[in-house]
Amino acid sequence: MLKIYHNPRCKKSCEGLKYIQEKGIEHSIVKYLETGLSKNDLNEIILKINKKPLELIRTQEEFFKKELKGKNFTDNELVKIIIENPKLLQRPIVIGKYKAIMAQPASKIDELLKY
Repeated sequence: MLKIYHNPRCKKSCEGLKYIQEKGIEHSIVKYLETGLSKNDLNEIILKINKKPLELIRTQEEFFKKELKGKNFTDNELVKIIIENPKLLQRPIVIGKYKAIMAQPASKIDELLKY
């Protein structure tokens, strides 16, 4: 089963969810802007996607531009910032059993079906 971190107001996120649904893949949806992100959730994403927290941040967000751009943060600080500001998280992120991907484009989800 796949898990998709989904924002229904995001075109790319909706494309990812539609892709999963059209392929008939069993999945769960995490509307992380409503439910929030726990440290465990974010650590699972970081571990399975094999990226640094900075690589998971949407740098085009206003909050990033005003508050974070040009400053240096540790990975732990960035994890805390993402948890406190979940809108910063790239989307959609799709998690499989052993791996996670940023599903841009949505066809990247196929990479998870190999495992």
